[in-house]
Amino acid sequence: MNKLIVSLLLTLGITGVAHAAGDATAGQTKAAVCGACHGPDGNSPAPNFPKLAGQGEKYLTKQMHDIKDGKRTVLEMTGLLTNLSDQDLADIAAYYASQAGSVGAADPKLVARGEQLFRGGNLDKGLPACTGCHSPDGSGNAAAGFPHLGGQHAQYIAKQLTDFRKEDAGRANDGDAMTMRTIARKMSDEDIAAVASYIQGLHK
Repeated sequence: MNKLIVSLLLTLGITGVAHAAGDATAGQTKAAVCGACHGPDGNSPAPNFPKLAGQGEKYLTKQMHDIKDGKRTVLEMTGLLTNLSDQDLADIAAYYASQAGSVGAADPKLVARGEQLFRGGNLDKGLPACTGCHSPDGSGNAAAGFPHLGGQHAQYIAKQLTDFRKEDAGRANDGDAMTMRTIARKMSDEDIAAVASYIQGLHK
């Protein structure tokens, strides 16, 4: 009898911590309000709002939870996630992950420097290549939760890198954010502008 109770409790415990699987179809309806800033299919037309289309589910889900829990500050999203459940967030993430992302164009004058930084880093500064986490084509690593960057707005990328250089970047103090803060502190404004522009035109 005791073994049965222990087994039941373990099963319930495991079920309780498992993350809900996202439903992209349900997520499309739930993401309707998000379209005002991020575009109906996640391809934001505004350069200050990130494109979410094609982004990994794990990354999107984490960012939404961080915003909802106050671990990441995004003023434009204040209160928008408050009444959404874990399942709602998983569904929204699944919807955007299922969409095809659009690609912009890089500034030809910045391509050489941007590509060098993205693919090779800067040994003298101890700056690693972006490809290690975000892949050579910018598609990221969905399983690890490293974001897809290819085609993202240069203005948005530049702001994130600039914010990461600050002591308080408005993000959760976890490993990924700390890694990006360490990297961004080694980048000049010119480095950031070049790599952001390169990312905007990067695609498979």
